[in-house]
Amino acid sequence: MVITHHGGQCFKVSFGDTTLAFDPISKKSSLSPVKFGADVAFISMRHPDFNGREQVAHGAKEPFIVDGPGEYEIGEVTSRGFGVKTTYDKAERFNTIYQVQLESMNMVFLGALSEPELDPKILGELGDIDILFIPIGGGEVLEVPQASKLAVKLEAKLVIPMHYDKKSLDAFLKEEGAGNTKPVDKLTVRKKDVAAMEGEIAVLSVK
Repeated sequence: MVITHHGGQCFKVSFGDTTLAFDPISKKSSLSPVKFGADVAFISMRHPDFNGREQVAHGAKEPFIVDGPGEYEIGEVTSRGFGVKTTYDKAERFNTIYQVQLESMNMVFLGALSEPELDPKILGELGDIDILFIPIGGGEVLEVPQASKLAVKLEAKLVIPMHYDKKSLDAFLKEEGAGNTKPVDKLTVRKKDVAAMEGEIAVLSVK
């Protein structure tokens, strides 16, 4: 599995001939829009920062769109979405937390989460988390201390921060005791490698 970061909360996850997109950035966003082909696109919130579904229809790929709570099975990918209320861009909205399983790995994508307290029912459903994508930038998403505590609570083996600026990233890495972590262009992960991790942090450079 290869993971790359495309700004904001947008990640591309590739394995074999299959590509997943998480929160692709729209042309209507103030962030730089993305452009790549995906087989499945996970949209955590219907907002231009996360809902650029048209930007991941490219070449021969026309993505299956997952944009809310429920259970989904698309080829080798199985996922569940859990809806939580949140506030973003000064409006009350719904954010979807996604649990995605592929290549025997359990990934959890928290989306634009603003509150660190999750419903115990959701917590109970997430299982043993291999890879956790967590927002850390503050403002309308989790503040650094909240994000750090939630990552510890969820006991993820590998944590990938998102939705941050340099200041919040530096603060998060300091909080986690990972100040020497250097960004990488892409992250190649295998189940056996992740299984040996205990709360490791990976920072991905923006493509």
